[in-house]
Amino acid sequence: MASGLNNAISVIAAAPEGVLAAAALKCMGGEMQGRHLPDGLEETERCIRMGISNPSQLLYMDDMVGGDSVFFVATGVTPGGLLQIISFLHTIHKIEISSEILTEAAM
Repeated sequence: MASGLNNAISVIAAAPEGVLAAAALKCMGGEMQGRHLPDGLEETERCIRMGISNPSQLLYMDDMVGGDSVFFVATGVTPGGLLQIISFLHTIHKIEISSEILTEAAM
């Protein structure tokens, strides 16, 4: 990642959030691992129906976001480390990043 620092964090979130985080991290040169944690037999069976033969297997970045061409866009509506808050002057802060180029823009 740009800062050159090594960071580690542990988070529990739903699968869509994990894929979004993986896409953003892949674009910034980061890495992550994840694991499905199905809550009961019904969720385990749902994973299997979606083609996940082993729902508890460790997933790597390329398991969550395949390919080398990834594009991630986000718009900030609350303060945060990556995006600034939308101001009352109708300035929208957004970030558009791809796995090839990192750009930041304000509309």
